[in-house]
Amino acid sequence: MLFSQTEGRSVVSVADAKSVGVVDACVVDPAAARVVALRLYKTKDSKRNILTLARARAIGPDAVMVPDREVLETAEGLLAELSDKSHDLPEKRVLTERGDELGTVSDVDFDPETGAVLTLHTTAGNLDGKSMIGIGGYALVVREGLTPS
Repeated sequence: MLFSQTEGRSVVSVADAKSVGVVDACVVDPAAARVVALRLYKTKDSKRNILTLARARAIGPDAVMVPDREVLETAEGLLAELSDKSHDLPEKRVLTERGDELGTVSDVDFDPETGAVLTLHTTAGNLDGKSMIGIGGYALVVREGLTPS
């Protein structure tokens, strides 16, 4: 599933079939090369706007399903850092660990069940999701020697 297909998707409670929010962005842990959470907007409590992937029941073609509203969390620690908008991948510059530019991220393909980042789609070609080293406000850094396909 692509990030672009996930963002803007409704998050719905199975318990009462009500919306608990809308997906704003996928939160990625580059060290694990996986989506660890979804950052939401239009939530009842704007501070509880994180849905960890482990607590989502399913990411379906039309909605993200959750058991109930209580699964939403407040971002703390590493999750707070990773969920900051400065770490969003789409349109992020891509640099190798040597500093060579490999375009910008146009989209990301991930497994909605495990969160594994499969492919980084960049303006210069595709990269294996496992090539990620770090994400910051300036760029996404990937391992040297992995050229776009």
